[in-house]
Amino acid sequence: MDVGERIEAIFAGAGVTGSLHVVDLDAGHLTVGAAGDPAGGGREVGVRADEQVVIASIFKILLVLEFARQVVAGQLDPTERILVTAADRLGGWGLAGCTDDAEVSLRDLAYFAMSVSDNTAADLLLRRVGPDLLPMLAAELGLTRTRVLGGPRDLVEAMLADVGARTEAEFARIFPTLPDDRVWAMRVFDPSRTTSSTAREITRLLTLIWRDEAGPAEACAMVRTWMARQIFWTRLAAGFPPGVRVSGKTGTLPGLHLEAGVAEYPDGGRYAIAVFARADRLAPRRIDVDVAMGHAARTAVEALRGD
Repeated sequence: MDVGERIEAIFAGAGVTGSLHVVDLDAGHLTVGAAGDPAGGGREVGVRADEQVVIASIFKILLVLEFARQVVAGQLDPTERILVTAADRLGGWGLAGCTDDAEVSLRDLAYFAMSVSDNTAADLLLRRVGPDLLPMLAAELGLTRTRVLGGPRDLVEAMLADVGARTEAEFARIFPTLPDDRVWAMRVFDPSRTTSSTAREITRLLTLIWRDEAGPAEACAMVRTWMARQIFWTRLAAGFPPGVRVSGKTGTLPGLHLEAGVAEYPDGGRYAIAVFARADRLAPRRIDVDVAMGHAARTAVEALRGD
């Protein structure tokens, strides 16, 4: 089997439909495979790399990049303090779990948004950065198929509305009772009605950041530092051997397992990776899907390296 077929077999074994794009960051002009078809060349590997997909929290890479650019331009003070109250909290990790009000710097909001995918931190940072600027940034970087439609609060509100819930607690009671077809019909799973992109465009974004071409070098370095501090390791990072540094950003919704990142080898090889998996069945704690994502990513990278 060629590399595309091997990756498809990995996805099938985990019961998912996957989109993948992996590119050698230091190669020259990229080879381009046919849209939707497995394609492998000397510089990239793609499986459904041009399919429009939901990206969920992966949009936070664009968010912290815009924040970093504004900091370097002197438009924002990274030490500015933000008071986080109960009214600001959204479900998920980080500040959402606080019982008391917390005061956090803008810089630490960016750190929490990337390291633990903190939705509250990302929502507050987005308000300060300006939500209208992210679509403009995507266009500036040539990400013509990357759509940013709101932030974490918009996503949560859409999910509540689609199941008829008034609060997150009510949503938690209703959601498990819904049939799969009702779940998949929700707006957050429709790339045309929520924030979305393609695997190829996300690796382009990572390539620009790692090459210091997504803005000032100092801003790109800030984003790389935050991505290297992500705590989640069961997806891309789990697929690579010790000594390979993996910086990443996850995205997760029920049935969707997503991650984009960069694997850096001791010999200097650097590879931008985007893997998006949609499970055939809705079930929590699908560690097998996470493992398959890492396996698929490493399979693609090894094909580029000739390993």
